[in-house]
Amino acid sequence: MNGQERKNITAGISVKIVLKQHQRTGTLTEGVVKDILTNSSFHPHGIKVRLKDGQVGRVKEILN
Repeated sequence: MNGQERKNITAGISVKIVLKQHQRTGTLTEGVVKDILTNSSFHPHGIKVRLKDGQVGRVKEILN
């Protein structure tokens, strides 16, 4: 699943995000969602989230 739709993302799920400083390289960071920061139901670059470790980025992949 991709991370463009807010309905697919809930607190506590494992995701891969791209941090702001890694947007050019596309380096992904894995973590667990703490907060959803994007208010809209869809975002073409991915829903912005805060991970439990405090890092903020856009969801590129939802892990099972």
